[in-house]
Amino acid sequence: MKEATALSVTEESQVGEVRRLAVSLAAQLGFNETDRGKIAIVATEAAKNLLKHAREGEIILQIPNTGRRDSIEIVAIDRGPGMANVGQCLRDGFSTAGTPGTGLGAIQRLSNFFEIHSLPELGTALIARLESGKNSRECLLNPNSLEIGVINLPKAGEKICGDSWAVENADNKNSFLVADGLGHGSLALGASREAVAVFQTNAKLGPKAILEKAHAALKHTRGAAAAIAQIDRTQNTVCFAGVGNISGVIYTDTQTRSMVSYNGTIGHQMRKVEEFTYPWSSHSILIMHSDGLATQWDLNRYPGLAPKHPALIAAVLYRDFKRSRDDMTVIVAKERQLP
Repeated sequence: MKEATALSVTEESQVGEVRRLAVSLAAQLGFNETDRGKIAIVATEAAKNLLKHAREGEIILQIPNTGRRDSIEIVAIDRGPGMANVGQCLRDGFSTAGTPGTGLGAIQRLSNFFEIHSLPELGTALIARLESGKNSRECLLNPNSLEIGVINLPKAGEKICGDSWAVENADNKNSFLVADGLGHGSLALGASREAVAVFQTNAKLGPKAILEKAHAALKHTRGAAAAIAQIDRTQNTVCFAGVGNISGVIYTDTQTRSMVSYNGTIGHQMRKVEEFTYPWSSHSILIMHSDGLATQWDLNRYPGLAPKHPALIAAVLYRDFKRSRDDMTVIVAKERQLP
C-alpha cells in the first residue's frame, strides 16, 4: 500500500480521480460505508475548491503518523489568490465563485481534524484528517505530546520514493530520522529503509552512535544521506548529527537556527560524524528535510503559519519549495500548545 499519493487538479475529470483514490484508500484501511462516504465528500469538495478558486492545485492523500492505520489525511494546496478572511470563507453560504458556498464548511464538519492557512497572493493550504470510527484529536499526538507532520513523496514521474523517515520515543526523548537513499527508485528505498531499521533498533543510543551503526549496516546498499535529531524536553535541548544533504532547523520565536551536518554518504564514505547540541523550548519547531526541498524557505514569510499544526507547515513548505527532480521528505514537529 502506498503511504502517500499526490494528484494535480487542473480539470474537472481529476476531481473524480481524487474521489476514487481516496475511497479506495479508505476501503483498504477498513473504513465502513458511512466513513467512506465522508471521505468521498471531503475529497470531492477539496478538489472542487482547487478548480473553482485556484484553477490548479494539488491533493495529497496519505496515512498520517497517528499511531493508528485507520486514518486518512487529505492535503489540498494551491498557489492561487488566497483568502483575505479565512473565517468568513468557512461560513456556509459565503462564496466568491457564485457557488452555494458550502464546500469548506462541509470539509470542516466532516473531518476529525481540520486546519487551514491562507494568505492573499501566496495561496491556500488545508489539512483534513478523517478517522475510521469515533476518535478524538488525541490521536494526532505521539505519546509524549509532540505533534508531528510529514510529507514524503517521490520525484515527479516516479512511483517509489527513495527517502524514508521514522520517529522513536525512548528514555523520555523524542528522536527523528530522515534518510535519503542515493539515487532514486527501489534501490534507494532499500538503503533508506535499512537506515530506518538501524534507527529503530538502537533508538536509546545517541544520534552519532546510531549513524555509526548505520554506516556499517548500509555497506551492502547504495548508501544514504541521513540525519537524526533527538529532543530532550527535560533538558530543553536538541542533539543532532547528520551526514549528507539532510537539513535540520530549529525555529523559535521568529528565529531560525540551522544544525550542522557533515559531508559524506552513510555506508560508503563517512569521514566524520559529530553531535551538536542546541537549545529547545516549548515554542520551538523542529524541521528536517531531504534535498528534495530547497533550503531558502523562511517561516517568517508566512504570518500565522507557525502556530498551526506541523502537518500544515509541512504542506506549505512542500508547496512552495519542492524540487520536482528529486524525492522529497519534510518532517515537522512541535510541542502541543495547551489552550
